[in-house]
Amino acid sequence: MYKRVFGIAVLVILQLVAVLGCWSEPALALTQEQQLLNEAWRIVNRSYVDDTFNHKNWWSIREQAIKEPLKSRDATYGAIQKMLAVLDDPFTRLLKPEQYRSLQVNTSGELTGVGLQIGLDPQTGVLTVVAPLDGSPAGKAGLLPRDRILKIDDVNTSELTLDEAATRMRGVAGTVVKLTIAREGSEATEEIQLVRDRIALNPVYAELRSAQGSIPVGYIRLAQFSANAVSELTKAVQQLEQQGADAYILDLRNNPGGLLQSGIETARLWLDAGTIVYTVNRQGIIGSFEASGEPLTRDPLVVLVNQGTASASEILAGALQDNGRAKLVGEKTFGKGLIQSLFDLSDGSGLAVTVAKYETPNHTDINKLGIMPDKIVALEPNEGDRIRTETDPQYQAALAILTERTVMAVGKN
Repeated sequence: MYKRVFGIAVLVILQLVAVLGCWSEPALALTQEQQLLNEAWRIVNRSYVDDTFNHKNWWSIREQAIKEPLKSRDATYGAIQKMLAVLDDPFTRLLKPEQYRSLQVNTSGELTGVGLQIGLDPQTGVLTVVAPLDGSPAGKAGLLPRDRILKIDDVNTSELTLDEAATRMRGVAGTVVKLTIAREGSEATEEIQLVRDRIALNPVYAELRSAQGSIPVGYIRLAQFSANAVSELTKAVQQLEQQGADAYILDLRNNPGGLLQSGIETARLWLDAGTIVYTVNRQGIIGSFEASGEPLTRDPLVVLVNQGTASASEILAGALQDNGRAKLVGEKTFGKGLIQSLFDLSDGSGLAVTVAKYETPNHTDINKLGIMPDKIVALEPNEGDRIRTETDPQYQAALAILTERTVMAVGKN
């Protein structure tokens, strides 16, 4: 009898609660647009390198963003971009489907456009040339690392994201794009018209060089770390070894980086042991990539660097310098010490998210600082056409070091 009365009482209470409106309904399901925004938020929440999220309340930012009337996909993209903007990190960004596909093509081996690698100046936020690609319309027109791009077809670049600027410069081969630029250290502007073209990204140029009185030197120009960089570089070194190269000059000038793993594997081609790079994640946990195994050659090596040497190129240059495998000649490098990963979103777009920073084997953080070469040799802007020629002062300095036999490869004999 007691159990029956108790059960009835509980039923009556539940009914009263429902009548009084205190019995909460299940939360409404998110709309498709809200789901996409939430998907982006979750990726950053679990992956971003800074767990303070630039000292912002990341949960509160989600709550505010998801309340916005997301009536279209463009509105959702805008809300995601607004959410990411609070991180104050130009490398963590939304890639709309077309931009995401273009980025994937860029690292796979070919693209159509003007051949410029661009970035945002870490001090000013201005759109800046990292490096022009060899043989590209931008390279032929004489654009230089650190040139500031102020307008693209009369649109102020201050109004564009990094990927929007890149998208505006890409396009059908044969079409024209106009850039308004200013040289580093100058306020004077110049308009340059570039004709877009299909750009084959064979990242390696190699030849055997032997000046009078010098040893046979294998000269290798590595333009970027695309998916085929390691295999092409391997073939080049093997051919130069067969041709009798006794020393090497590895030219990383104006190499803006590319795939992190490609940079690491390239270091392993030259090193038989030692740390290549340390990575530091949001928990401060340090990971590392190591070299082990037989290198392609133990011959003396000099690496050429300049202000356009960035990201994965700096990882390679730092690994070779800190391990005593090579001397660096040229100018201070760009200074990008952050690592991004790409994440797919369900609608075909993607996120590039800064997930870690890296340090050289000597635990040097080069972000915004760059790597200082062992021998500083300037190359004036008006001498840009001398690169890779016998009158290139940086190349000549590298050749002198090798000829004097002051660089010894480190490794087991």
